Amino acid sequence: MAKKTFRYLSRDDVKKTLDMATAIPLMKEAFRQLSQGTAKVPVRINMPISEEKDCALVMPVYLSEPKKMGIKFVSINYGNPAQNLPLIHAMLMLFDSDTGAPLALMDGEHITALRTGAASGLATSLLAREDSRILAIFGAGVQARYQMEAVLAVRKIDKTIIFNRDQKKGEAFARELSELYACPVIRAEKAEELLEADIICTATNAHKPVFSHKHVKEGAHINGIGSYNRNMVEVPPEIVRQAQVIVDSRVSAFQEAGDLDPLKELSGWKDEAAIVELGELQQGSMPLRKSDKTITFFKTVGNAVQDLVTATHLYQKAEQQNLGQILPL
Repeated sequence: MAKKTFRYLSRDDVKKTLDMATAIPLMKEAFRQLSQGTAKVPVRINMPISEEKDCALVMPVYLSEPKKMGIKFVSINYGNPAQNLPLIHAMLMLFDSDTGAPLALMDGEHITALRTGAASGLATSLLAREDSRILAIFGAGVQARYQMEAVLAVRKIDKTIIFNRDQKKGEAFARELSELYACPVIRAEKAEELLEADIICTATNAHKPVFSHKHVKEGAHINGIGSYNRNMVEVPPEIVRQAQVIVDSRVSAFQEAGDLDPLKELSGWKDEAAIVELGELQQGSMPLRKSDKTITFFKTVGNAVQDLVTATHLYQKAEQQNLGQILPL
């Protein structure tokens, strides 16, 4: 008999079922399948909806293991924070790929933030030096919070430095993170403070670099997660051209990430095939970093395979624990 119901998981249901310690291993599986070709992930649709850079993203995905399909709809409205609304709204729907039957509808905002943070956590665990102790974060929004949580999950951080143009917001954010994660957090007062950082996370909506290449020390690791289209840039071109660059997906990163354009200016540049994906790196067939002095740069624009692996895990847990609501089709 055809399935006539599906499960709805609210934001609270998702938060109760998923944490960073679980999400980072899920990203290992997501990027493994992406690089091995068992995932089908069309480049997402980026639909402009206003002259104010507002847009909607539509992200379909299929996995042969464990035979699931999903689609996530994300809206990004830059006027929302001034109205005390989230910048990003998102919903995710999960389907059985054998029958096409809807299985679940779930809040996508927490999934998006957590899986994005978890990707940086995975990249940091593979690429950041083991003795990394100082973290720098650009941005003071939801994504920045999860970047810190992810890095703390894989490295022993002694201090975090927040770089944010709004002094009051940056200081309030630093206090909030200090209390939340029991780690000293301060707001930077000058750009040169970045020279302390062993790990740098950029989580902004910037359209030009948010720091100078002169303020990045040898051996630093960078997670670039904020820019998701060709017009957005967070990392200076001098760093991109000299760094060991790793991406989530060659196809989507080179089509969507403005941060990577400087690579094409390098002498001897052929094509993106020379750039390693995170899923390939974690297989252990190549050195994780070239040397302790190498600057490593993980660039992600986000990939729907992350959402589908996460949603499948949530659905399985919800079925086992009878979470959420059962709704009629």
